Formats: sequence, C-alpha cells, structure tokens
Amino acid sequence: MYVAVKGGERAIDNAHAWLAEERRGNPEVAELGCDQIAEQLSLAVNRVMAEGSLYDPELAALAIKQARGDLIEAIFLIRAYRTTLPRLGASRPVETGEMACIRRISATFKDVPGGQVLGPTFDYTHRLLDFKLLAEGGDLPPVPQAEPLGAEVPHVLEFLNKDGMIEDEVRADDLPPDLTREPMELPAARALRLQALTRGDEGFVLGMAYSTQRGYARNHAFVGELRIGTVPVEMEIPELGFAVEIGEITLTECETVNQFKGSKTEPAQFTRGYGLCFGQTERKAISMALVDRALRWRELGEEDQGAPAQDEEFVLMHADNIQATGFLEHIKLPHYVDFQSELELVRRLRADAARAAALSQEELS
Repeated sequence: MYVAVKGGERAIDNAHAWLAEERRGNPEVAELGCDQIAEQLSLAVNRVMAEGSLYDPELAALAIKQARGDLIEAIFLIRAYRTTLPRLGASRPVETGEMACIRRISATFKDVPGGQVLGPTFDYTHRLLDFKLLAEGGDLPPVPQAEPLGAEVPHVLEFLNKDGMIEDEVRADDLPPDLTREPMELPAARALRLQALTRGDEGFVLGMAYSTQRGYARNHAFVGELRIGTVPVEMEIPELGFAVEIGEITLTECETVNQFKGSKTEPAQFTRGYGLCFGQTERKAISMALVDRALRWRELGEEDQGAPAQDEEFVLMHADNIQATGFLEHIKLPHYVDFQSELELVRRLRADAARAAALSQEELS
C-alpha cells in the first residue's frame, strides 16, 4: 500500500530537474547527439532494439541518451513507445537465406559455399585498452572495402540435412502467437519460446546458456553457422495482390548443431538450436540457440535432468528484464503502512514470547 507524502509532487519535480542536469553533464563538454550514439554505440542500440521489440536505430539512440546509458531503462522507454504505435499490417517472414552477409562463420565446416567471412568482430582483438581512442579526431586505420556476400548464401545446416544427419526443420503453417499482444501461456509452443528469448535480458539468457555448457541439461553444441547481415522486409498489399519491399533490417542468426544420442521416439542424430535477433547481437543469438535447444527436451523424448535451463516456466517467466525491473524496483517506493503493520506484528509476537517465557520461569521457581 502506498501513501501520499506531503510535498511529494514538488520533490518529484525537483528530482526530474536534477536528473536532466545529471543527464547533460558538464555543459563545457559537447553534448552527445543521437546520431553519434546510433553510429558509434551501435551494439548498445542493437540490444535496445532487440529487447524493446522495435527496429528503429534513431529511437533506440534517443532512448539510450534519455536513460543516461541505462540500457534496461532505454528498453523500457522503447517498449512503452511501441505500445502507442498503430499496427498497419504484418510483414512476410524474412528469408535469411537471402541475407547480404557482412559476417558469416561456421565452427563445424572449414570450407562452406560462399566462404567464411570474419566481418567486424572482437573475436581476434587483444583485450587491451586502446589509449589512442582518447585522442579526439584520430585518423581511422585503412579498411579494405569488401562487398557483402551474394544474394543467395545457403545455410550450412542444409548440408547435414541432405545426408539425414540432423533433424528436419519443420515449418509450421499456422500463424504463430504474438507475445507482444497476447499473454504468455504455458506450456508454450517453440515459436512463443523463441519470441520470449529474443526479447529476454541478454545477461539472463547468457547465464542460462552458460549453465548448459557447465553440465546442467548438457547438450554439447557447435555453432553450425552464425551470420549477420541485412534482409529485405516485404509486406502484402491486398489492393495490389502482391508483396512489396518496404525496407531492410539487420539481423543476427545463429544455428547450433547439438549432440543427441537418440531416444525412444527419435533416432540418433544431431539436433538444432536457433537464435535470431535485431542488429549485430551475436552473443545473444548464440545464447538464445543454446537455451532453445535445452527447452526442447520434451519434444525430443529426452529425460528431464531438472536443470534450470530445461524449466520452461522458470526460464520464460524470468527472462524479461522489464517485468523483472518493475517488480524489483517497486519495493523502493513507499510501503509505510505495510511495514508498520508488520512491525506491529513482530512487536506483538516478541511480547507474547516474553510473557510465555516469564510464565515458564514462574512455574519453574
């Protein structure tokens, strides 16, 4: 229960003014522009877009600036704004096989059609501070110009599929549920689980994925393919009778190849894990694929090992950082009446215990 505090409205206004001052920082330092955030802090922007379920780099940059770099607060702002937008229609499923890849690697096959492209990655950098970045206006090193891979880049797992070494990927014809418009219902179909994971907090999903690698719901995984690039988005126009391209978005897709010894219902074969996120968010996509595979134990006929990553309710109901933040931070708001009632209860219990102890002492004496 919350109670009003005298002078609370003025205090809140002052807090907002102070927040704005802190956000701006030292006025002698040039203000950070949203275009700078979008271009130079793009990985933060990508995370906000992915977990905020809204692909708009400019608005994500604005949210990061408004939130003073607090990404979860920025995600909250984006989600809140998203609820105000009219829904004009639905796009067609994107074809990631047509992705113009700027990064495409496989840990399972060295030579793959289309080649392996390292792209922009931290994988081979030394984790040492680059003090040259402290110098303003430093010259950029020369970068060789490389075109994205061709229009048709086959998925690596298709080659395993042709040999019958990996489970078939069955595409459902039914329209998947929309987690942003319908409440979560358990047990959840895989399409709903994937939506929850792609919107889930990166740190939480990473922790769940790491737990599977340490032996909880062990299913040894290889990165069959990780690709980053742009894909066209098309929308059906009823008046025209065909689909038109309305833009392009950048996606990160990860498909894992997982060991599977077989079960009573399935033969020995490799199995799949899948992750797909907005922007360049490869750590999240890989984590998502590992957790996706762990959650599939029931449909594959595996035994429940009691691992956290196998517990659908635990994973899906705790992955969302906005729900978690709201429930966590509400406890710092006034709970004066609640606390006073509990304080009175504890005092009464202590008094009753003291009286009982005194009576017992009298009886003994």
